[in-house]
Amino acid sequence: MANQEHLDLLKQGPTYWNQWRQHNPGIRPDLGFANLSFANLRWLNLKKADLSFADLSSARIDGAILAEADLHLANLSSASLVKTDLRHANLTGADLTNVDLTGADLSSANLRVARLSGAIMRETKLYEANLDGAIIENIKKRRGLLGR
Repeated sequence: MANQEHLDLLKQGPTYWNQWRQHNPGIRPDLGFANLSFANLRWLNLKKADLSFADLSSARIDGAILAEADLHLANLSSASLVKTDLRHANLTGADLTNVDLTGADLSSANLRVARLSGAIMRETKLYEANLDGAIIENIKKRRGLLGR
């Protein structure tokens, strides 16, 4: 269950949230199981946050820092993660169906058994990412399928 204080801080907006994170670097945000569908989480510092089992479907997460975050079994379907930092994030079993990962950095991320069907992955970095058992089909650019 998500920490209600952390959810309340998140609702204050990116400036307030990022200032709080800067002043409280030792606190790991607990947003596990939170319903954040359709939320605007753009440019937030969510480094090392617990977002396991969270519903982030159709959320706007562009430019956010999710490095080392725990997103296992999270629902990110149809979310926008353009230029999002997901380095070393745990996305085991996450639903990334129809997600926009344009320019996102998933270097060293754990994507074991994640679903990436229909994802947009233009200029997405996957260096040393673990894709064991991941469902990767119908990956797209903005204007059609990968390749020519």
